[in-house]
Amino acid sequence: MISPPFYSIPGKSPPQMAWRNHSIITEFILTGLSDDPHIQALLFVLFLGIYPPGNLMLLLVIRTDSRLHTPMYFFLSNLSFMDLCFSSVTMPKLLKDLLSEKKTISVEGCLAQVFFVFFSSGTEACLLSVMAYDRYAAICHPLLYGQVMSSQLCVGLVLASWGLASLNAFVIVLLAINLDFCEAQTIHHYTCELPSLFPLSCSDISITTNILLCSSLLHGLGTFLPIFFSYARIISTILRISSTSGRSKAFSTCSSHLIAVILFFGSGFLCYLMPPSGSSLDLLLSLQYSAVTPLLNPLIYSLKNKEVKAAVRRTLGKYL
Repeated sequence: MISPPFYSIPGKSPPQMAWRNHSIITEFILTGLSDDPHIQALLFVLFLGIYPPGNLMLLLVIRTDSRLHTPMYFFLSNLSFMDLCFSSVTMPKLLKDLLSEKKTISVEGCLAQVFFVFFSSGTEACLLSVMAYDRYAAICHPLLYGQVMSSQLCVGLVLASWGLASLNAFVIVLLAINLDFCEAQTIHHYTCELPSLFPLSCSDISITTNILLCSSLLHGLGTFLPIFFSYARIISTILRISSTSGRSKAFSTCSSHLIAVILFFGSGFLCYLMPPSGSSLDLLLSLQYSAVTPLLNPLIYSLKNKEVKAAVRRTLGKYL
């Protein structure tokens, strides 16, 4: 939204100061997912049922079962932790708002959500990319896998994922801090996301929009392309395996990861490359990206991975 033209009037404040002094916004109003109390109650029960047991269970299983102390499951445990963090950025506030008549969030709280949404999603994208490289090393170079995926490299890759995502989120939140807001307070969303704040700003957002688009494309493609090339090599290697059982076993080790990648990157690219409209599709894509996918990942890995299923049974048998 571009602010209307101003003309210099003697004795008046400069245009930018006039906007800043016009209205001091201390909080935003969220429209939420639905105004229907019955739908709100249904959504509350649904989200409460899947948050956060799935990721906590997967973390417990990987932590306690020594058979899962391998690079693949080290990355998976970090992904589960980040999934828990990602959903925790929006889910507690969403659950509270589903039971509240007035859905508000402070400006500071909104900016904090913007930062942690980009930090957690950025870290998850990096981890999915790292996990693709791990599967490439395991399937394409099985004899060298132990040497390639050393514990030092695994820890370094995870720390690099956190660092790159932190840097990207810091740049994004600086863009949000520099936005000027006027009278408009209603965010047509269930959470604070930077694109949803643009319609409320009375600043010229063209530069901010371009930086956000470039940052999203750079981070998104920078993490997606290694996944694409890793799987191109993986599929090529699997197709050269002569036995059907060998091909099936090789593919089963990366099928869960491939499903998680499609869900995360598919909804993520649509969510941030489409212009914000506040429509039902916009809300659905955002919910899929920031809440549903992180909560589904433990289910995907538990159902598709025989080692995880066996470990879950052993862990449940130990504690029950």
